[in-house]
Amino acid sequence: MAKQDKTDRRAVIDDLRNKQRSAERRKNGMIVGVAVTMGVLIIGAAAYKPITDAMDLREYKDKNLSAIGAKASVCQEVETKSATGEQDHVEPGTPIDYPDAPPAFGQHYNVWDSIDRKFYTDDRPDVGELVHNLEHGYTLMWYDETVAADEEQMDALRGLASKFDNDSNLRNKFKAVPWTSEDGAAFPKGQHIALTHWSIGGAGNTDASKHVGVWQYCSEPSGEALEKFMLDYPYMDSPEPNAV
Repeated sequence: MAKQDKTDRRAVIDDLRNKQRSAERRKNGMIVGVAVTMGVLIIGAAAYKPITDAMDLREYKDKNLSAIGAKASVCQEVETKSATGEQDHVEPGTPIDYPDAPPAFGQHYNVWDSIDRKFYTDDRPDVGELVHNLEHGYTLMWYDETVAADEEQMDALRGLASKFDNDSNLRNKFKAVPWTSEDGAAFPKGQHIALTHWSIGGAGNTDASKHVGVWQYCSEPSGEALEKFMLDYPYMDSPEPNAV
């Protein structure tokens, strides 16, 4: 009888152990399943935005620059102001006070952003770096937080930027970049786009007194206005046009 009791107890213990192992396997399986699902969701979320952006760009593939966005009538008259700051370089991170929103000239960092990136959101280079791009002949299309919150206008900006994808052609010195309340004052009332360029008063001009900052404010993105602006103020009309 004692031997039978011992055998029965062992059977019960073995049964409990087997059930425990099964429960642990199920638990581990659930953990792995949840981890895999979360991984798929994370990867999917990361891939979703670039995929949808690429799909949205198909709309603009066969459109000319001037046909993207609003008509030029949404823009104000071009403004200019005497420019200073050529070759006035400081180390990145140095505080710089830009009185204009956004700047079109001035002291700037001793580094600049490369030509290959044409469109930015919240990963935009510092303003001091972008002013150096202006010195090199870039046209910047700044957009404020109102535009940043409007998917249709953001799609138009991506469409505009896609027209400057030939990095070997210096005429494509263009960038669309955000301007936030942390950067400085707001654009004029009702205006949410600002085109800026650092002009030397015409390509080849050597009279420093002719240097001006150029602005054109618009209520929304306009390819028609952008095209005219860049024809009127080409990359050669800048302090250092040949620097990429």
